[in-house]
Amino acid sequence: MPATNEAWGELSRQGGRVSAKLKRRTDHSPAKVWAMLTNPVNLANWLAPGTVEQWQGGAVKIDFGQSGSAIDSYVRAIRPERLLEYSWSAGNEPQRPIRWNLVPDDEGTTVELTLLLPDDDRVAISCAGWDAHLEMLMASLEGIHIHFPADRFREARAAFDLMVEEEPVT
Repeated sequence: MPATNEAWGELSRQGGRVSAKLKRRTDHSPAKVWAMLTNPVNLANWLAPGTVEQWQGGAVKIDFGQSGSAIDSYVRAIRPERLLEYSWSAGNEPQRPIRWNLVPDDEGTTVELTLLLPDDDRVAISCAGWDAHLEMLMASLEGIHIHFPADRFREARAAFDLMVEEEPVT
C-alpha cells in the first residue's frame, strides 16, 4: 500500500526505486499547460532556462544554474498535450525519469507528475523540489511569476520525509 498524503502526493517503493506521484488541478486547457512544459520562454518562468525538443529522442536541456543539477536528457515518450517523459538527470547520474500526464476534463486539466527515483536519502528533497516547481507552474499558468517557494519546499520536505519513513521497502 503506497504512503499517501492528500496534500502532497503518493510514494511507493519497488525494486530499489521510489515512485512519487504529485497532482495539481488547473482551469487551463491541456494546450496551455503543454506550452508551459515545452516552450523555452515559459520554462524559464517556472522551472529554469531550457529547451525541450518535441519528438521522441529529442533533446531536453534545462539549466538550474547554481540552484541544482542540470537536466541533459532526451524525450523518452511524448503525446502532444497529453504526455511528456524525460529523465531528470545528466551525465553519469542515476536515471530519474519524470512523466507529465495531462488529463483533460470539461473545465480544465489535471497535471499528474510521476517521479521515479533511486531509493536514497534524496527522495524527500527531490519530491519537495518538484512540488515547489509545480506551485510555480500553477502560478505561471495564471500569469504570475513567483520565486522558488522556500517555505513550501521546507514544509513539503518534512511531509515527504514522513512518507518515506512510512512506506515499507518491497
